Amino acid sequence: MALHMIKLCVGCDTVEDLQAWREALSRTDIPTTGDIESAVSGRPWILRTRQTPKRAAEMIDGGSLYRVFKGTILARQRIAGVETIGDGPAKRCEITLDDRLVLTLPTPRRAFQGWRYLAETDAPADLDSPESVGAMPPDLARRLREAGAW
Repeated sequence: MALHMIKLCVGCDTVEDLQAWREALSRTDIPTTGDIESAVSGRPWILRTRQTPKRAAEMIDGGSLYRVFKGTILARQRIAGVETIGDGPAKRCEITLDDRLVLTLPTPRRAFQGWRYLAETDAPADLDSPESVGAMPPDLARRLREAGAW
């Protein structure tokens, strides 16, 4: 069974914001650093974080990074690889992600710091899967959640 990762998407309110950010970065040659993703000049989409997951092997065996936007899981990306780089204080983890963002069934999630593991049984279904209620426009889904109707 695959193991997933869940992380807050800070700085983006919607999946569309994240896609626009990625496209804007891909048109520049400015290298990115720190605890952020890089998508510059055709390089793979890489999430950089301070700690390497101890269960990385389980994550690259079919796992995904689930993204939380403003308190709701809305999308995921398949994890292609996990690598520890550097030594000492410069030691970091690079998680290579698939470029494709898959929309998921909107699922509320409380705020947390860093990232967390997410078991397959707790992961929301994809919107295009048989378990989902159908492809609902993201704006409508957000308004229904805010009204407490979903």
